[in-house]
Amino acid sequence: MTQYIYPQNLKAKANLWLWSLRDFVILSIAVLFSVVLLIYSGMLLPAALSMCYAVLTIRADDTTVLDYLGYAVRYFITTQQSFEWR
Repeated sequence: MTQYIYPQNLKAKANLWLWSLRDFVILSIAVLFSVVLLIYSGMLLPAALSMCYAVLTIRADDTTVLDYLGYAVRYFITTQQSFEWR
């Protein structure tokens, strides 16, 4: 007898550990590139940028820190606020 295990929501986005699958692939390529640059040239900046990207794209409850920063920029900087006093 074969038993299949299905996720609860079949329309949900694919996640791998704490990141979405797209972010995980980007992060893996960035870390690989950073390690190669660190070994051959001793540059730490790409590794630091990769770690910053990793922290900013951690997914919790289907939202990332990068999403929150985008919402904050839209709310405080790019969207006009209007207040009416009555």
